Amino acid sequence: MAMEKTFNASEAEPRLTAMWEEAGAFRAGANRSRDESFTIMIPPPNVTGALHVGHAFNNTLQDILIRWHRMRGFDTLWQPGQDHAGIATQMQVEKMLAATGQPSRGELGRQKFLEKVWEWKGQYGGTIVDQLKRLGCSCDWNRNAFTMAGAEGDPRIGHENSPNFHDAVIKVFVEMYEQGLIYRGKRLVNWDPHFETAISDLEVENLEVAGHMWHFKYPLANGATYTYVEKDADGNVTLEEERDYIAIATTRPETMLGDGAVAVHPDDARYAPIVGQLCEIPVGPKEHRRLIPIITDEYPDMNFGSGAVKITGAH
Repeated sequence: MAMEKTFNASEAEPRLTAMWEEAGAFRAGANRSRDESFTIMIPPPNVTGALHVGHAFNNTLQDILIRWHRMRGFDTLWQPGQDHAGIATQMQVEKMLAATGQPSRGELGRQKFLEKVWEWKGQYGGTIVDQLKRLGCSCDWNRNAFTMAGAEGDPRIGHENSPNFHDAVIKVFVEMYEQGLIYRGKRLVNWDPHFETAISDLEVENLEVAGHMWHFKYPLANGATYTYVEKDADGNVTLEEERDYIAIATTRPETMLGDGAVAVHPDDARYAPIVGQLCEIPVGPKEHRRLIPIITDEYPDMNFGSGAVKITGAH
């Protein structure tokens, strides 16, 4: 039989894949002739979509190592799997439910929603496995794992539904916490107001929009006053008045309650008389207003806004 002039990948790939699987060529221990073992746990791609060229490159390198050790008789295992990518997957499933007119996450309840996640994974997880097989990745597909545990007694059959992956992760996190290696803290998150859930950075599309500069008067504490003076480029006085406040210019007035200080440039003569004094955050009854200090820092631009910047933690 004459060899074809060009290699027909679309014909060869499924044929070779089927032949390898039927022969059990990639199962753990295949071609073993020595006691030494070699294992790679595949960095599980997120089940939220298809693979990209980075996955192809990374998996090619892993496949080279796996095949080299298998050929040398090592007890070899390349463990495949997909990561449940919790927040990102939840968002994708919620979008699907909304687009198809199905009950929302809140209406379904936790268990029913998890079942929807498993259904969604069945579709997209299969896509990932098919892509890896097309690459020729020599994984032990009988051991394919999904990092989200099924409920006890789950009717889904197969190694991937064993909860040991989930339990192993929880066990390691608890041990690391008890050893003081990790801690749990409060952090800012991305919030989706429509689905009412936290979302990952990968789900956020950043857009630049024109803002609006708001000006607020932060009254000086205890009725203090000072002489506010503005001058032009030649040093001529253009404005002079007594003030009992410091003016703040900001595009984010909603963060006012988190203010910890007001900063002015150390060379800004307009505010020199009140550096070190306290001012009020102008929200609520005057007797209950929180006081914050007026400090100096190189950050404020004397020629932008009022030249005074509110300092807000975690913002």
